[in-house]
Amino acid sequence: MLLVSVISYIDRNTLALLAPTILKETHLTNQQYGWVILAFSIAYTVGNPVWGWILDQVGVRRGMAASVSLWTLASVSHAFAAGIGSFGLARAVLGFGEGATFPGGLRTVVQTLPAEMRARGTALAYSGGSLGALITPLVVTPIAAAFGWRGAFWFTGAVGALWLAGWGLLSRGEKLRAATVEVEKAEMRWTDRRIWAFMAIYALGAFPLGFVIYQASLYLSQVLQLPQTTIGKVLWIPPLGWETGYFFWGWIVDRYSGSLGKLYGGLAVLSLSLAAAPLLRTLPATLALMFFAMFLCAGFMMGSVAQATRMYPSRYSGLIAGLTSGAWSALVGVAMPGIGKLFDLHWYGVAFGIAAVAPAAGVLVWAGLMRSPDQA
Repeated sequence: MLLVSVISYIDRNTLALLAPTILKETHLTNQQYGWVILAFSIAYTVGNPVWGWILDQVGVRRGMAASVSLWTLASVSHAFAAGIGSFGLARAVLGFGEGATFPGGLRTVVQTLPAEMRARGTALAYSGGSLGALITPLVVTPIAAAFGWRGAFWFTGAVGALWLAGWGLLSRGEKLRAATVEVEKAEMRWTDRRIWAFMAIYALGAFPLGFVIYQASLYLSQVLQLPQTTIGKVLWIPPLGWETGYFFWGWIVDRYSGSLGKLYGGLAVLSLSLAAAPLLRTLPATLALMFFAMFLCAGFMMGSVAQATRMYPSRYSGLIAGLTSGAWSALVGVAMPGIGKLFDLHWYGVAFGIAAVAPAAGVLVWAGLMRSPDQA
């Protein structure tokens, strides 16, 4: 599951990494690029709970094989895209297929690990996303330099095909077939405000993550005037904070799960530092703030998922992962066209400020909803 989340983020981050080159060759504006991201995000938002439900019904073996097959074909289709319509369609199918990534990871964790290890298990399964974001610049940049940006998408398709071959063998293991042992827990009801609280803290708390993923390459290109090759050499640094954060915050949440309110409050205050990035205008400082912001986002993600899986039966684990990551995708998708417009207007301070205050807004929403969990 770590490997499949690596591949999912290589597939989705290849476009973000190569955006300066692709936008130049295809004459897309930053705002149009934002609409392409929105197409992915809408489909990903829908795909997460849909695949979460499917995986809870048919199991991870068959469900993940179907989803990865779909998104591998979609990834290759980017090589044939030429405008906003074709890119939007390719991204939409990719987004829907990738909706199974985190539901599959969480379902596997809940099915194979005891409760006291699940935050760390989730960190391992989910960390493939940050690892994929980390290695994409290092792997894809030389491929794009040698074979063009279209060749990079052929590469992502080949990687997906290799995973499918390995999954056919690995997924035969007994643990993936074993039934989970349920303890008495509350049933999931849509009138339970805690469900919406988990979705809000995950989406708003991790919003800076999406901001950095999709806008970092454009910011480094447009403001710091870095060429594509240099961007590829340094853009692995921010996701390293995300990768580190998964394991650090997974360990913290497993041990101090009763203090999530204090944890969220501290993370929100620290997240405000991202707003200072446009004031610095130096590469090391900018990368350091992006690294730190992504590190903090992992804390919101681990805390919300761990709390939800402890409150509800494990048969809902796929759905829980789908709802939380789907909510994040919806927020990022809706925001990116507007963020792109701000970049077109060179209002970088406003864009970074929005990303910086989103976690604080998430904490306020989460706290309000958790006060009255039984009210409709």
